[in-house]
Order: sequence, then C-alpha cells, then structure tokens
Amino acid sequence: MISSPPSSSVPVGLWDQFQRHGQRFGVGLVLLAVYQYLQYWIDTRIALAINSATSTALAVTQSKLALQLAVGIIIVALLAFVVRVLSRVVVFNAGRIAEYELRAGLLTRLSTLSPSFYRRMSTGEIMSRATNDLAQVRLMLGFGVLNAINTLFALVSALWVMLPLSVPLTFAALAPLPVLMLVTRSFSKRMYTYTRENQDAIGALSEQVQTSIAGVRVVRSFALEDAELTRFDEKNQVYLDKSLKLARLRGSFGPIMQSITALGSVIVFWYGGYLMLGGGLAAGDFLAFSRALSRLTWPLISLGFLVAMVQRGRASYSRLAEVYQAEPEITSGPRSLPEPVRGNLRVENLSFGFGDQPILSQVSFTLEPGRSLAVVGKTGSGKSTLGALLARLYPTPQGAVFLDDVDICELPLAQVRGWVAYAQQDAFLFSTTARRNIGFVLDEPDSKPALLSIRQAAAEAQVLDELLGLPDGLDTVVGERGVQLSGGQKQRVALARALISSPKLLILDDPLSAVDGRTEKLILEAIDRQRSQRGVVLITHRVAAAARCDQILVLDGGRVVEQGTHEELSHAGGLYASFVEEQRVESELAAIARAELELAEAQA
Repeated sequence: MISSPPSSSVPVGLWDQFQRHGQRFGVGLVLLAVYQYLQYWIDTRIALAINSATSTALAVTQSKLALQLAVGIIIVALLAFVVRVLSRVVVFNAGRIAEYELRAGLLTRLSTLSPSFYRRMSTGEIMSRATNDLAQVRLMLGFGVLNAINTLFALVSALWVMLPLSVPLTFAALAPLPVLMLVTRSFSKRMYTYTRENQDAIGALSEQVQTSIAGVRVVRSFALEDAELTRFDEKNQVYLDKSLKLARLRGSFGPIMQSITALGSVIVFWYGGYLMLGGGLAAGDFLAFSRALSRLTWPLISLGFLVAMVQRGRASYSRLAEVYQAEPEITSGPRSLPEPVRGNLRVENLSFGFGDQPILSQVSFTLEPGRSLAVVGKTGSGKSTLGALLARLYPTPQGAVFLDDVDICELPLAQVRGWVAYAQQDAFLFSTTARRNIGFVLDEPDSKPALLSIRQAAAEAQVLDELLGLPDGLDTVVGERGVQLSGGQKQRVALARALISSPKLLILDDPLSAVDGRTEKLILEAIDRQRSQRGVVLITHRVAAAARCDQILVLDGGRVVEQGTHEELSHAGGLYASFVEEQRVESELAAIARAELELAEAQA
C-alpha cells in the first residue's frame, strides 16, 4: 500500500515529481533505451539479411546466413515487444502513483488552509483541480514522459542506423527537422495559454453546477429554474468557446506536423532511389534506412499530440500549484500542555479583523473548568468570530488566548482541536449514517463500545429517540449535508458529535437556534450535569439560555460593553437589560397569540 505524503512533503513543482519518482522513471528510461537498441539491432540485421539473400556469391552460405538472421530477428522482435510492454507499465505506474500522491497531498494541504483561502477559491474550482487537472498531470507524467523519452531514443537509434548507411541521405531525411522545431515552438506557447483558459472555464462551469445542485431547493422555491439554466448556459458557452478555440489550434497543428514529416519521406524515397540506381546504396541498406526513418516518423508526427499533452499538464499543474503553494495562516505550535489538562481559559485584549475591517477589539475574560460563560449581543457584534478564534478556526493572534496559561498559538493544532469542541449554528453533516456523523471523532464508530458513547451523546443532545425512530435507526443515511433530517435534528446531531469528544472546553455557537425552548432547556440541563468535566462557552441570542450560565459577556460592535451575572445585568439598565425586556414582550405576545388561536379552535 502506498502511504499518503505528509503535509510537509507536498510537491510544489514538476521537477519535484520527477525526483520523487526518479527510480521508477529511471527504470522506464533504461527499458526504453533497451527497446530502441533492439530496434537498431533489427534494422542492421535486416539490411545484412537482405544483402546476403540477394548476393550472387556463395549462394548456399549466404542463404543459410539469411535464414539465421531471420530467426534471430524474430526472437529479438519478441524480446523487444516484452521490453516495450514493461517500459509502459513502469512509466504509466509512475504517473498513476504520482497522481495518487498529488491527490492525497492536495487534500492534506486543503485541510490546513484557513477560511480566507476558501473565500478566494470556490468549491467548484477546487473540485475541478482535484479531478480534471490531476488527470491531465497524470497523463503528462505517464504517457507524456514515455513518448518524450521514446522520441529522443528513437532519434538516436534511427541516426545510429542511418548515418553509417548514407550520410547524405540522412541529412536529406532530416532537412525538414528545423522547420518542425520552429512550428512546434510557435504552437507550444499558444497551446499553453489556450489550455489554461480552457481549464479555468472548466473550473467556473464546475462551480456553477455545484452551486445549482446545492441550492436546488431554493431555486425551485422561487421558481427560478429558467434563470439558473441561463446562468449555466452562459458558463457552458464560455467553456465551449474556449474548447473550440483550443480544438482549432490542435486540429491545425497535427496536419502541419504530418505534412512536414511526409516531406522528409518524399525526399528519402526520391534521393534514396537515385542512390540505388547509381549503385551507391544496396537494397538491404535502403530498406533498413527506410525502416529506421519510419520508426522516427511516428514520434515526430505525434510530437504535436505530445506538445498538446505537455501543455495541458503544465497548465493543470499551475492551477494545482495555487493550492499547493498556498500558505496556511493557522499553524501548529511546538509546546504541549502539562498533564493533567484542566481546561482553564484566559482571554486577554483579544483584537481581530478581516483586512481593514475590525471585528473584535480588546476582548478579555476568564473561564475556569466547570464554569459556564454566555456570550450575547446584536447580530454582527462578533460573537461567532470569538467562538471560532477560541477553537483556532481563524488565525488567533498571539498572546491573546491562553489554555492552562499557555498561549494556544504555541500548542499543536491537533491537541487544541482535541481539547476544544466547537458546535456551530450552521451544522454540517456528512453523507453517511447518523451513527458515523456523531462518532466522527472516534477511531471505530461502528464498533460496539463506540455505539454506547454515540447513544449517550445523542441522548444528551435530546436526539436519540428521534434517530432511533428513523427507518434504519442510527444506521440511517442522513444524505448530503443531512438533507434527510430537519434543521433542529441536524443541529442536535452536530451537538452530539461535539459532546462525544469529551472536551475540556465546549463552545456552543448558537447550535440550538432551530430547537424549541423546551428541548433547548433539556439539552442545557444535560450539559449542566456534565459541566464539572469541562468549561462551557454558550453563544446565544436567547436570554433564557444565557440566564443559566455563571457569567454573561455582552458584545456590541466587537467590544465588551457589559459583563456579569444574569441578575446583575438585568438590573443594570444596559444592553442586556434591553434584550431581557424585548424577549419578555415577545414571549407575552406569543402566549396571547397561542391563547387566541386555541380559543378560536375551541369555538369552531
């Protein structure tokens, strides 16, 4: 089994790939050299055999020699076939293995990149690189390298045969070669440019398809199928135009190369015939010369195809390099927390922003193990950003967030993510079973011991009974992004996934916004029962949920404007008190509306 390359060994250049698989390419190179030498041997023996068979001196002896040479040629031809097959297997396998490692390296790199990268590059663009571009690179590293080396060796082998037979005829045969190289150079530059444009168009089209499929429910709900099809047609038309532009270039390249190569053959037959008639070239020599030239003709004709393949591979690799060379903003630190890990959280003067836009400014607080902190504030006040920074999902500034008095920027990311669990409002579920979604952090989620932990976490999240009621219970496939579940069920499954990791610090970023008040109360009570084992940061807009916490942090415009208990802040007359009053009025109006509805139903 081939191991995936670690993130530190992700290749960033084509030359790195040749060095990485130098042994395989070296073996392939030797096999191709052996194959072309065998072809050289066959050519020279064909000339000797025919010259011997047509010789008038010592006919019996010459005929015997010709027969021996014929048998030898057949044996060597079979050996050449075996060597040719082996050379292709070795080089093609090198290309396949390179593709495997490049794909693994791509995923490794993507897993380390911060959200800012994903704001620049869409999912469709990434998928296009992971599929189409990698396939083009594999063809270049496999079939492209094979043909490039084979063409070089074929040229050497052919010249080895042709020059001793007739130097003038050899120069006549190669007369079109300078023109061939000039045409190849001219087309090669345009081929790269057109191919890169074509690959970019594929990426844009992939993004449009991915967006249309992901948002199909929204499109249908607004009856905007025609508008979405129009957007798709626009991207599809751009891709078609780029493809046709590239096809026209490739279509003209091939015939031009064939015409130039054919000119060389015409020169050989005309001049070679002239030499034969004048006695300057024997029949066997001319046949061997023609065969050597024919072995060189196909590689030269396919040079256009090879150039197109190499340029496609280069263009694709340049797109892949945009991912490989992207530097992660969030990196692991060298230190480890001393055991036992307590989970004491301290935030000091935390400021953060995106570019020139400040999000948080001078935020400070502490949270001891077994305690809970609610973070409340208006929409856009920086609550979710704060939660993401605590979990290091954003690049946390150094010297601002401490876990057990150690700067979390100095800790390994894997350890931070193991100690800090983060449940988001926008719950993401994988297209697998409910059991595997909850047990995502477990090594063997399908094992019996894991099932007990999964059921316990689901029970704490108040979703176990509903999952067991599904057609296949916990083994029900929830669909892409949990499409088979309701919004509240998805949030609770994601919450259970966070709870099962037994974190030292649990960050809940409004993960119960789609849950009714009664269910939310039961969930928070279950979390409270386990609170002695962890600290809890609850980001919420519900005062009732915030009131259960030991401390409340009120954000406004990215700054801490109030901090204290529910009782203290409710009577302080500040922003939190206004939230309490607003939600009290909303609750009373909702109760009145329910009572009127029940009365109307009773009278009906």
